[in-house]
Amino acid sequence: MDKTYRSIFISDVHLGTKDCKAEHLNNFLKHNSCETLYLVGDIIDAWKIKQNKWRWKQSHTNVVRRILGHSKRGTKVIYILGNHDEFLRPYLHYGLGFGMLEIKNQCEHIGADGKHYLVTHGDLFDGITRLAPWLSILGDKAYDFVLTLNSRFNWFRHRLGFGYWSLSLYLKQRVKRALDFMFQFEKNLAGYCKKKGYDGVICGHIHKAEIKEIDGVSYMNDGDWVESCTALVEHHDGRWEIITWTQESDNVVDDIDSSPPKRSKRSTRKNDDGIS
Repeated sequence: MDKTYRSIFISDVHLGTKDCKAEHLNNFLKHNSCETLYLVGDIIDAWKIKQNKWRWKQSHTNVVRRILGHSKRGTKVIYILGNHDEFLRPYLHYGLGFGMLEIKNQCEHIGADGKHYLVTHGDLFDGITRLAPWLSILGDKAYDFVLTLNSRFNWFRHRLGFGYWSLSLYLKQRVKRALDFMFQFEKNLAGYCKKKGYDGVICGHIHKAEIKEIDGVSYMNDGDWVESCTALVEHHDGRWEIITWTQESDNVVDDIDSSPPKRSKRSTRKNDDGIS
């Protein structure tokens, strides 16, 4: 059954990579609509172009068409840039955007609960990405290797009649250094928001969907569409929820231009594109 929300937040789609779950995302966008759609970074993976590993499929094009279709019919679409699509950041001061689609470094979302949330991908709060980019690229290559093992492992599981199980997610949750990194990342974001007067933060980047309180600040991560296929949604009554999407059994290629609801009169305030 199709559902309508006040806002939907998705990130870390990594269009252009072989492990992107574009079919699942296209299916999700067909059955779920909103007044404001936030694309919270790493939607397109430009790193793979530099590495000559660009894998663009028809399903990736379908996702773009689906998003533009929502925008054309009234949904406000805000594209927040991340580290994998940072090639667009130099053009931000030119007011980059396409019709109803706005492109920003970060912005503020005013929730139905009246609270003010910083919306940012999160890479600017990641010390590894900012201070040691080469180490971040090395980690990206290691991540690709684990995802390849993950695909082969799940191929055997499928042949044996078992369901999907994420090896890469399991390793991240068990390795102490990964846990320490994620904790510090969340702490940095919460600290920044508290200093700037935000009630909470909505981000992506670390591929771990979660809603929790950190030192009085609401921390919400919408996850990813490579491993977990998750989205953060805001209900009209102010409730927040993480959705793990199981693909509906229909043809998502048909009816690309889905019809979202009426546009909200006000869901964001003046944007703040800079981070101190």
